[in-house]
Amino acid sequence: MSGPSRRALGTGALGLLATSPALAGGLAAPPLTHVFDLEVLVGSDQELGEIGGGRRRDIPITGGTLSGPGLTGQVLAGGADWQTLRADGVTLLQARYTIRMSDGAVIGIVNTGVRRASPEIARRLTAGETVDPTLYYFRATPVFEASGPHQWLTESVFVSAGERLPDRVRLRVYRFD
Repeated sequence: MSGPSRRALGTGALGLLATSPALAGGLAAPPLTHVFDLEVLVGSDQELGEIGGGRRRDIPITGGTLSGPGLTGQVLAGGADWQTLRADGVTLLQARYTIRMSDGAVIGIVNTGVRRASPEIARRLTAGETVDPTLYYFRATPVFEASGPHQWLTESVFVSAGERLPDRVRLRVYRFD
């Protein structure tokens, strides 16, 4: 059984917002503010086989950096990106890792996303080739586990745009304001 696509649901929801009398006139699309960039180093993937509607694998996170206006940190080794690669070129992603900020605080991140590409581009990405990021869609929604001076990360919704390289993932993270 198949239902409407996420795009159709999103378009329908936007139409509902635009025509809903309770929301008409004052609801605008929220602006995005760039918060920081992540460069997440990754190791070789570990294949689990065909599970849950696609090829399942996990990719160890081995390090990296966080940099942005007034923010710096190091991605710590020990996390992983769990992926389901579907035959239609869609890869479902869930990465969990930690960052040690320059002030010593440790922040947890759970980053859930989607990478979508034509079958040929998906094959190239999976093979570890460098592919122009304009040729595929890679978006995610990071959720932060933080306290103290970084608790503000737990109080907003964030989105990211990504790029997959052979040994790393680059993410540009934005806050919905």
